[in-house]
Amino acid sequence: MADNTGASTSSVQTRSELYHIVSQVGEGTFGKVYKAQNTVTKLYVALKRIRMESEKEGFPVTAMREIKLLQSLRHENVVRLYEMMVSNGSVYMVFEYMDHDLTGILSQTQFNFTDAHLKSLSHQMLAGLAYLHHKGVIHRDIKGSNILINNRGELKLGDFGLARFYQKRRRTDYTNRVITLWYRPPELLFGATIYGPEVDMWSAGCIMLELFTKKPVFQGNDEIHQLDTIYRVIGTPTADRWTDVANLPWYELVKPREEIPNHFREMFRKWMSPAALDLAERLLCYDPAARATAAQAMEAPYFTQEEPPAMAPVGLATLHGEWHELETKRERAKKRRRNETAIQ
Repeated sequence: MADNTGASTSSVQTRSELYHIVSQVGEGTFGKVYKAQNTVTKLYVALKRIRMESEKEGFPVTAMREIKLLQSLRHENVVRLYEMMVSNGSVYMVFEYMDHDLTGILSQTQFNFTDAHLKSLSHQMLAGLAYLHHKGVIHRDIKGSNILINNRGELKLGDFGLARFYQKRRRTDYTNRVITLWYRPPELLFGATIYGPEVDMWSAGCIMLELFTKKPVFQGNDEIHQLDTIYRVIGTPTADRWTDVANLPWYELVKPREEIPNHFREMFRKWMSPAALDLAERLLCYDPAARATAAQAMEAPYFTQEEPPAMAPVGLATLHGEWHELETKRERAKKRRRNETAIQ
């Protein structure tokens, strides 16, 4: 079976000369990510190298899980796995190539996102999540660098290294050491191990705010500081806002020392419209059971009633360069070194 990379998807490709590595564009949960060109079709792909060094018993179970998951998914807002490839003893996953990630694209100043663009990006993210959750998959690592965007303004969810299938009717124990700290929902910070797709929806709320403010909103240094950062924006979780909060494993250890009021709307109204604020509030709801699902969020008045209608940011094709978190970090480090040299 062939696909538009010009390679077979039915077997693991051993011809390493099929792809020429151009540059490193990322560091995934369990390996490095490279931009490469298919030497036959000249199309670009992303090669994710699977880390093998700590796996004495063979192929990493985490990578197996990611491959199995991705092979079962096909949606316009989920990054596509084309095939597997072996080269010089390394195993690579071959993905469609995306020009940017959200962290990178929000750091650039050449292209201005309009309200219609931000609405489109929010809607595409939610469409991807609605599909995953419908298929029984929790992503568990929604953050800026895992939200991929191409020059056509299409958004796709990437890096499924922490994702897993969940039982819709039977809640199971999972680890709470998932989801990058700044995007981790309060129930996990309070020690919950029984959870479902609602953990992704908190992360989606964080991303929605980030689209408007251009930076992560809850930037904690550790779990306790992360909770404190959340309190200072949306107030402390009271029993009327979150009935079960006191029953969570770490509640007594990390519960708020004082009651803090909710400042959310006054903090964000300069960036966001009333309907956008309403939706973000439904996503950043303390009680996981009351948090909006992805399917519900897609039907919010922000998308269905409020002007302007969503419009994909197709103008990204005019950008100079590609914008990923990795390049952004390198640029920051370069700037820092230049400043240090200037001070000396």
